[in-house]
Amino acid sequence: MSRALVVEADGGSRGNPGPAGYGAVVLDPESGEALAEAAEFIGTATNNVAEYKGLVAGLRAAYALDPQARVRVRMDSKLVVEQMSGRWKIKHPDMKPLAAEAGSIFPPDQVTYEWIPRAQNKHADRLANEAMDAGKLGRQWEPGNSKAALATASAAAPAAPAAPAAPAAAPARSAAARAADEAVATAEDSASSAAPSVGWGSPDLGPPATFVLLRHGETPLTPEKRFSGSGGTDPALSAAGRRQAEATAAALAARGTIQAVVSSPLRRCRETAGAVADRLGLEVRIEDGLRETDFGAWEGLTFAEVRERHPDDLDAWLGSAKVAPTGGGESFATVARRVAVARDKLLARYAGRTVLVVTHVTPVKTLVRLALGAPPESLFRMELSAASLSVVAYYADGNASLRLLNDTSHLR
Repeated sequence: MSRALVVEADGGSRGNPGPAGYGAVVLDPESGEALAEAAEFIGTATNNVAEYKGLVAGLRAAYALDPQARVRVRMDSKLVVEQMSGRWKIKHPDMKPLAAEAGSIFPPDQVTYEWIPRAQNKHADRLANEAMDAGKLGRQWEPGNSKAALATASAAAPAAPAAPAAPAAAPARSAAARAADEAVATAEDSASSAAPSVGWGSPDLGPPATFVLLRHGETPLTPEKRFSGSGGTDPALSAAGRRQAEATAAALAARGTIQAVVSSPLRRCRETAGAVADRLGLEVRIEDGLRETDFGAWEGLTFAEVRERHPDDLDAWLGSAKVAPTGGGESFATVARRVAVARDKLLARYAGRTVLVVTHVTPVKTLVRLALGAPPESLFRMELSAASLSVVAYYADGNASLRLLNDTSHLR
């Protein structure tokens, strides 16, 4: 049986384009031992070019160890993984020759590609940063080029002329830089406009999946600020809520960018979604994972009533996302896992499309929080009005961009 190897690769650019470097490591899949490392400062380049160069270096290092090996490539670049897997076309002229070079190192049936989150690609990310740090000092990367070693040499080594004064600890690809790989088009128009995309980087990832997040219209419980989740009475929209739904429908119809409508199964969302879908001539798809938190024994109560009846439980709930409301409700951590699963299902179904997602306070805030990488306590620091619109764009490389939060202009 042929040997198995794992290649992890990454690349980054401080400026995109800017001073760039890559890193790659070959690992033993059983022990996790690093069998070979490669890194290089490559001058001025984009993130995507640096990532492809990291892939080439990693595959060449694996080939040097065993030309007959079965190689599993793990990268946090969705673009590279999808293009090298043959699922996406390679359009950019700078990346075509690099992709061809990577594909020529091993026979195609010996290599598989897997996307991983950036947090699982720290070794290659570190090597890429070491290469860029070395380039800033006018040096080439060598094994052992840690930040401490480079700092010791900095007094004697001149800075590379092309390298800006970026902090040495900057990640190979920050969340902002990843989002900048895409054309930064307006949130809703980006999925359907034929106009040239506007932004800092290459449009090769294609249009993002854009979720237009609509909190349902008012119910009789909304003005009274009562807990109303998925474990209560499932109230319908009030007269005010129906007016809000119709106003939202008219505004979204005027924009003309919504391509699908998805709703929580709870009645207030289905009624809100139905008003929009009827105006747009679309069907409503129900997604159970978008339902509101189950507030347990707090359903139907005001905050003050919960404070009076369950003071210790309320304090614990406010202090930890892992604490559930009294009486078998759901913690915010549980809801976040459920919402993330629903998000991923919708992203797989609606890649590159603009989708109206009609849901509740907690799911909308959770989607925003996850997009921003914000801590759970940020849920308590967002205002979200009835029938408000928020927008998150999801890019194919795993990044997300918050484009709008709590917009109620269509209701005025």
